[in-house]
Amino acid sequence: MSISDTPPPAPPGPPPAPTDKRSGRLTALMAIAGIIMLLPGLCALLFGGMSVFEGGRIASDIAPLVFLGLVVGVGGAFLIWAAIMGRRG
Repeated sequence: MSISDTPPPAPPGPPPAPTDKRSGRLTALMAIAGIIMLLPGLCALLFGGMSVFEGGRIASDIAPLVFLGLVVGVGGAFLIWAAIMGRRG
């Protein structure tokens, strides 16, 4: 048996932590686009509420527009949520 002067190799360290590769500019762009998309949802709530209080029910001619505005507003809220939460790995 021979004694060697070289130490045994070190065990491998833990793997590096995953990083969020999305830039801050993209996060800001997503948040701004989400805020802009909230505006049609706000208008849909406003005009839908005015229609309900004036006529007792939503007029059939603006109901699809109110629905579309609400869908766009929900999409904007989801976009803001996705920008804040970031990408999960």
